[in-house]
Amino acid sequence: MNDALRRLRDAYENRDAVIRRWRATGAPVVGCVGADVPVELVTAAGALPVRLAGDPRRDRGDADRYLGAGLDPASRSILAGLLSGERELDLLLVSNDCAGSLRLFYTVRELRRLGAAPHLPRTHLVDVLHLPHRTTTRYNLVRLTELRELLERWSGRRIGDAELARAVAEHDATRSRLAELRRHRTADRPALSGTEALIAIGAGAALPVREHAELLDRLTAGTDGRDTAHRGAPRIYLTGSAHDSPEVYREIEDAGYVIVADDHDWGDALAEPLAGEPTLTALAERYQYRGPTAARSAVRARARQAADTAARSRPDLLVSYVRELDEAPAWDFRAQSAAVDVPAVLLERRRYGELGEDALPRIAAALAHRKERSA
Repeated sequence: MNDALRRLRDAYENRDAVIRRWRATGAPVVGCVGADVPVELVTAAGALPVRLAGDPRRDRGDADRYLGAGLDPASRSILAGLLSGERELDLLLVSNDCAGSLRLFYTVRELRRLGAAPHLPRTHLVDVLHLPHRTTTRYNLVRLTELRELLERWSGRRIGDAELARAVAEHDATRSRLAELRRHRTADRPALSGTEALIAIGAGAALPVREHAELLDRLTAGTDGRDTAHRGAPRIYLTGSAHDSPEVYREIEDAGYVIVADDHDWGDALAEPLAGEPTLTALAERYQYRGPTAARSAVRARARQAADTAARSRPDLLVSYVRELDEAPAWDFRAQSAAVDVPAVLLERRRYGELGEDALPRIAAALAHRKERSA
């Protein structure tokens, strides 16, 4: 295994070790829920932004007492981790990217206020909106200004123009490397599997941004000419629910396929857009125009995204994996499949972290049908 990939895998699978190493420097740790938290501001404040993930194996009993069992299990799993003290955080920033994140925020805030879980970190809602209007940019700018002021008071460190510019440049550099990783993944003969790409991207949820960029550099430099078991395998574009753990990817690829593209915010979607200018306004626009998601975007926007992603990755099959209690991605499927000139399979109501027994036969049947039609 490539040494860089091994280190990325270690960081992905043992985020607590990364956090402990950071804490040993005396610097604080900020937990982030959702991809709409401006991690550049956290970095500029001298803290480590750690994006919280769920875990399908985690006991969600305590979380279900407060959130109920009718909410997306990924959000319930994140709360379960917080309640168990799994991560030692100095501050928690929660984005309003979906209903699960919003309910998580209010639950954590109330548990702290009532003294029911005093070990939970102080929390703040990052309410970024995504409508394509100037008024939306102004609203987001106010919210980011509030967040900058909160982080300055909390950290005792001023976030001036120089600090912001440095943080924006570091995170943009990492996004550029994620785009390069995508090029290796979508090549005619993929040098990375989808599982490897998901792990390499997801390691950035805990790694300091410069360390993540350096490891991505070394990873892509070591993949040229790399022989993998997935070369020549049927190519799959995976859409639908987000994947904050690799179980579904592994099950698909262990069956002889390769996932060359995805469009969720634990995968390819984190590669763009760049913030560009090192200003708070540019940062507000970066998060405002972050790629379309099922929870907050029009169906036609998701269809355009599917067409663009398919043109870049040249899949043999579109697979929409829709987790139970995360219904929104299924609404996009008909338009997505019409926009992509390959067969499509909808896998609905899947248990968190599980592919389901019927999935692989349906994938195989769709590919076999395509082969018969082209013969």
